[in-house]
Amino acid sequence: MTENKTSFSEFKSKSGLKRIMSAASYSMQGFKAAWRNEHAFRQELAVVVPAMLLALFLPLPAVHRLALVAVLINLLIVELLNSAIETVVDRISLERHPLSKVAKDVGSAAVFLALLLAAATWIVILLPLARAFFTA
Repeated sequence: MTENKTSFSEFKSKSGLKRIMSAASYSMQGFKAAWRNEHAFRQELAVVVPAMLLALFLPLPAVHRLALVAVLINLLIVELLNSAIETVVDRISLERHPLSKVAKDVGSAAVFLALLLAAATWIVILLPLARAFFTA
């Protein structure tokens, strides 16, 4: 069975290097939009960037540093997805609707879980380091 190429979106990406360059450009536009329009994203970056720098310089095994940075990046990923959900819901309608509320609340719950995961990871990894520091 042959595919009908006209049924694909005109916005579908190209192939090869052009696709990679386009994807990078769209990603940068997404970061700029999140920075410009999403207060929560800016707040999280204000915590995440210094925390990542701290994680890189702590006297920890590389895998622990990776875990500390990974949960922070995960938090930003989930926040970006939540922002995308909220934007799409608002694009569809600004009227209050129970399904819109559910979509936004579920996105918010995902961010909350990412925050809990990040906090738990940092506590589990840093607690022994803090104990060693304060008992020495």
